[in-house]
Amino acid sequence: MRGYKNLLKTGALGAAAIGLLAMSATSASAYIACNRFHQCWHVRTQYAYPTTVGIVVHPDAWRWNGRGYRWVRDRDDRGYWGRGGWRRF
Repeated sequence: MRGYKNLLKTGALGAAAIGLLAMSATSASAYIACNRFHQCWHVRTQYAYPTTVGIVVHPDAWRWNGRGYRWVRDRDDRGYWGRGGWRRF
């Protein structure tokens, strides 16, 4: 009988731990931003990019069709890739 109680306790603790992990998991929504030079990077927020820089934001599931796009380094700050470097705004 004692082994059965321990098994129930272990199962309950395991179920609680799984529930906590499931509740703490956040969905990572992201977007893909590309400039007019076909340089693309991931962004977490759809910023209001200046219209003069030619940034297009796509959903995360977007895939290019071999049109010469290339990935550049993702950044966590507000800005865009252009003119050979990262431009903050």
